[in-house]
This record gives sequence, structure tokens and C-alpha cells, in this order.
Amino acid sequence: MAINLAFSCSLRIGELTGLTWDCVDIFEESLAKCNASIYIEKELSRVSREAKEKLDNRDVIKVFPAVLSSPATALVLKKPKTKSSVRRIWLPETVAKMLVRAKQLQEDWKDILGGEYQNYNLVFTLSNGRPCEERVIVKSFNKLITDNNLPNVVFHSLRHTSTTYKLKLTGGDMKAVQGDTGHAQLKMVSDVYSHIIDEDRRKNALRFEEAFYQKPQQEQATGEPNEAAHQTPPPNAADIIQMLQQSPDLASQLL
Repeated sequence: MAINLAFSCSLRIGELTGLTWDCVDIFEESLAKCNASIYIEKELSRVSREAKEKLDNRDVIKVFPAVLSSPATALVLKKPKTKSSVRRIWLPETVAKMLVRAKQLQEDWKDILGGEYQNYNLVFTLSNGRPCEERVIVKSFNKLITDNNLPNVVFHSLRHTSTTYKLKLTGGDMKAVQGDTGHAQLKMVSDVYSHIIDEDRRKNALRFEEAFYQKPQQEQATGEPNEAAHQTPPPNAADIIQMLQQSPDLASQLL
């Protein structure tokens, strides 16, 4: 579920582990209308106690009880660093149904453990309800890679891959993609992922070549130029008008 949420929603791992059920809309009505979503407004982070005290717990929403007697760090839920990170992200139906099953499984654990279950309303937890830290997910992710002989990538790669596919699927709509990724500036998206859009633009040039300019006969297999092909002139204005008349769909799209 962590892999699918990170991939489909372009999440940072801290946003993933800090997600709470009150920020998950998987109600029956929302599922029926394909309107299921999650709302990102906080993240799970381990911070030094000294820094936390110096900042006077600024932006800290909750401090979780320490497992060790006197650790140097504290596990906290805190507000994101930038306002743009606060966002709503719509869920693919399959991922929404994964969350429905996960919630039911969590309810089963609550029934089994009773008062021993530590309920913090988190989506990602250990079996006793304690927060599931980044290192736990990363360890499982790395084991999955090793066991299945997959390319050695980091968990954050899922966010990059998600952004890449969304840019391609939306035809380069960077503003819409930025709404999912939570990047502070649109320029950050364009600087990092512009090569994806440039690749599609290059393919557009190839499509135009095939549709309007490609010679009817290619060079022979020997590699020597085909004289007849080179004698074929490129289409002139009259040729293009004739093509448009023969293809009303193309003409209407141009209009």
C-alpha cells in the first residue's frame, strides 16, 4: 500500500507515514463517484529534542511517547515546511480500495489487542498502533527489491516516477502535476522534468514528418539513395489543402 500511495499520489515518505484517517476520504459515496481522496497537511518526522525545544515546538502537532527512557530524538507529527505541501490528492479507484481494506485490517488489530493497541489514528502503523517510521518502510522496500532481483532504486524514486508519468499522461500540464506533488514553485517541476516534455515535443516533429513530409519510397536496403524517392517534391499548399479536404477530422481539429 505504501508503494501504491507513493506512486499514485506523488508523496514524500514523511507525508505517507504522517497520514491520518481523518484526512482520508474513502466513504462509499466518494468511491461511487470516483471522488476518493487524501488530504496532506502534516508529516511524520524524527527530530532532535534539543532543536525541538529551541524552536519551542513550533509547527509540531503531536509528540509521540518515547519507547526508550531518554532518547536524543523525538518522533513528531508536524506541519509541512511549505504551504504548497498542504494539498488534496485524488485517488485511483484501486488504491482507494486498498485503503478500505487496510482500515478494516487495522480495526481487526484493535479488536485483538484491545487496550494494548495505541490508537493515534495513523494510516501506517506497526501492529500495536505505534507510528511506522520511514526506516521500517525503506527496509521492507529494499527487501522486496533484493528478493525479486529488481533494479536497486530508493523509495523516493516512486515520487519521481509518479511525476514523470503524470506529465506524460497530461500532455505536459505542469500546473496540474504541481498540485499533486506539492512543489513550492512551478519552476522546480519544469527544471527537473522538462526533458520529459522535450522528448514528447521531439516525437511531435517525427509525427509531422511521417504525416506530411515523408517520401513515399524509402532508400533501398543497400543503403543507396532511391532516385525516384529523391525526385518526389515535398507537398505544396495545394497538396495540403487536398489532404485536409480528404480528412474532415484533421481539418476540424486544425480549426
